[in-house]
Amino acid sequence: MPDRLPPLTALRAFDSAARHMSFAKAAEELHVTPAALSFQIKSLEQHLGAPLFLRLNRAVALTEAGKTLAPGASDGFQALTAAWRATKRLQDHTALTVTAGPAMTAKWLAPRLYDFARAHPDIELRLAASLRMVDLERDAVDVAIRFGYGADDGLYSVPVRKEWMTPVMTPELAQKYPTPESLKQAPLIFDDSIAFLSPPCDWPTWFRAVGIDHSPSRGAHFSNADHAVDAAATGAGVALGRRPMIIKDLLEGRLVAPFKVAIETRARFRFVCLPGAETRPQIAAFRDWFLAEIEKTAHISDQFEIIPVEDIPQA
Repeated sequence: MPDRLPPLTALRAFDSAARHMSFAKAAEELHVTPAALSFQIKSLEQHLGAPLFLRLNRAVALTEAGKTLAPGASDGFQALTAAWRATKRLQDHTALTVTAGPAMTAKWLAPRLYDFARAHPDIELRLAASLRMVDLERDAVDVAIRFGYGADDGLYSVPVRKEWMTPVMTPELAQKYPTPESLKQAPLIFDDSIAFLSPPCDWPTWFRAVGIDHSPSRGAHFSNADHAVDAAATGAGVALGRRPMIIKDLLEGRLVAPFKVAIETRARFRFVCLPGAETRPQIAAFRDWFLAEIEKTAHISDQFEIIPVEDIPQA
């Protein structure tokens, strides 16, 4: 005889009580009375034919049966909640939640959001700046802008232009350090957020690209790329700036890139969403806008000799 599942409300009551180890807290979470919650759990125990909780004086504990059921009940309700949330999102053609790293959000996305909002007034865009690798099936996120070497298996993924970096500084510092050789005496700024890249895209690599044997490590170190670029814009030093983080400052004159040699990594930003979701109107609109905005500044790359790091001799 096939197993017949107990009522969903009883399982929900058990899941909440097992997570809180408290009937009172579970009742509060589910907005029912403690008596009603206790009734649901008793009905579940009757359905099973065995107790799920040990009722102690001022607490409860799971029985062996309860410990067996709890993980599956928790996973089941999480999966059901995620599926329901994703299904509801399919019916919403106005809200769009996008996640990107803090640096990409601050230096590239945020300054351009007015243009997107003006072009798409019917879309309510929400940005979540985070380095956490979200689960697009479980988390309430529609689009992720990711950076790295990832294959994005099982997802719709559009890679954008290759990432390159070059020294940037204020116009005043550019007069003080007019040659690559002079940078050996300059205060250098380090972006530690790209330390994971392999081969490295760092100061020693850039110096080797211009034929200088110099491996600096001392200077101001920042864990976020936008902080490194902002420090350079104040005149604090010379940063090895990444293309999307420096474009706006270059165009507006806060920073200059006097040495027309850039080093390029295979790592890229990618536009990522669930397969099939790319056809939803608000996601398609954001993708098309995102790719078009990148192309608007593509001509900046033509000013540089861009050398792949794989072609640069390693130390």
